[in-house]
Amino acid sequence: MPAVNSHINYIEFKARDLIKIKAFYTKAFDWSFTDYGPDYTAFANSGIEGGFMRTDEIITHGALVVLYHDDLEGMLEKVKESGGTIAKEIFSFPGGRRFHFHDPSGNELAIWSDH
Repeated sequence: MPAVNSHINYIEFKARDLIKIKAFYTKAFDWSFTDYGPDYTAFANSGIEGGFMRTDEIITHGALVVLYHDDLEGMLEKVKESGGTIAKEIFSFPGGRRFHFHDPSGNELAIWSDH
């Protein structure tokens, strides 16, 4: 299914041990995984695309909701104009670029683009 602007497109979780997390979700739910380097693995067969980012930090908020938009710079400005605050400026990763923001209640989300 093609990505749709402003729709939730991806969910990212944190994990302390990617080997253990992949074993758990494979065994419990039959998810499959694609590794993108030593610190990231994407999952499939879950109902929505997503991934796990390895971290050594204590995990307090494990899920990152990721929206899609083909105009990343425009959305960054729109988020700021709408009262959001930028948590991470636009950065590149394998497959695209994204930025993170906090909504007025402090929830962190991200917007990504393959452009």
